[in-house]
Amino acid sequence: MKLHHLAALAFALGTSGAAMAQAQQGVTKDTITLGSIQDLSGPLAGFGKQVRLGMMLRVDEANEQGGVNGRQLELKVEDSGYDPKRAVLAAQKLVNQDKIFMMVGHIGTAQNMAAMPVQFAKNVINFFPVTAAREMYEPFNRLKYAFAATYYDQIRMALPKLVKEKNAKKVCTIYQDDEFGLEVERGGEAALKTMGMEYAEKTSFKRGATDFSSQVAKMKSAGCDFVVLGTIIRETIGTIGESRKTGFNPTFLGSSAAYTDLIHKLGGKAMDGLYATMTVQNPYLDETSQPIRFWANKYKTKFNEDPAVFSVYGYLIIDSFIRAAQAAGKNLTTDSFIKAMDTMVYPPDIFGSAEATFGPQKRLGSNLSRISQIQDGKWKVVSDYVQP
Repeated sequence: MKLHHLAALAFALGTSGAAMAQAQQGVTKDTITLGSIQDLSGPLAGFGKQVRLGMMLRVDEANEQGGVNGRQLELKVEDSGYDPKRAVLAAQKLVNQDKIFMMVGHIGTAQNMAAMPVQFAKNVINFFPVTAAREMYEPFNRLKYAFAATYYDQIRMALPKLVKEKNAKKVCTIYQDDEFGLEVERGGEAALKTMGMEYAEKTSFKRGATDFSSQVAKMKSAGCDFVVLGTIIRETIGTIGESRKTGFNPTFLGSSAAYTDLIHKLGGKAMDGLYATMTVQNPYLDETSQPIRFWANKYKTKFNEDPAVFSVYGYLIIDSFIRAAQAAGKNLTTDSFIKAMDTMVYPPDIFGSAEATFGPQKRLGSNLSRISQIQDGKWKVVSDYVQP
């Protein structure tokens, strides 16, 4: 009886030990399963597709080269339609059914905010979401890692430089009446305060607006010679287009939300002169930088479409994950990954990203950005990293 009892106990201990060895969700002997939530059917579907393709390119490269410490990467992507409620359902599927190791590159501020509680309940890291909102690293949570310089910091640092260069006297702002637009507006407000200035005029619009004539008339009437844009694509084109038609030609500065080739492709010649902050360079197929040109043509060959800024985001997010996972070693767990991330230093890359560093209490890699301008229908980098 005693021998039987001891044998049963030994068996129980052995099986529980084996279970513990396999306890890390999303990591097996041969694979690492990653999850991502993109907008593939809603208002940002173009961006969501580009992020997904950029991720796929880097995943395929890694797997062709033997994976990460001998494990192949598997990427599962769900569609939120840019709806926070759908993002929650997508997160529940990825975390609870697909058993992902990590959420990577989830697009959208409200969508990330809605999904993070689902992930955190299962100890799943939110890695490098595609949004420049401060909530992606504040308040501190060990499971949060962000790469995007915030809209607030982008404008706070870039505005004084351009105001001085242009000798601007009356700085105004037009912004989307939500958290995104307010972040841009507040960044400008903070910058002007350091210069002993304030906005000469502020005007806003509701998300989805298509007519900006009254806002432009208001800024023109105030004599604005510099306008901070809390706008994305359609609103940027609409505001500048209306301004050009009425002979109102101030200096325009947007955030990285307006840094997309869609601005000049859809807005045409009228968009020339627009400035925007940016963290990675648009990968034109004929880019003068040979490494960017090589990468862009590799992407074009694989997917039969031109890459864009969001393609680069997707590629670099997976690349950053791979570097940290390799540093974490063969015994990949949430804890070992965090330990590796908290010592990571990512050097500047071919796309012009600033050096990024992380630590036990540092969850944003870098708050630096550069300034680009549309010249002759293409974005041209016109500054180095802008310091505060």
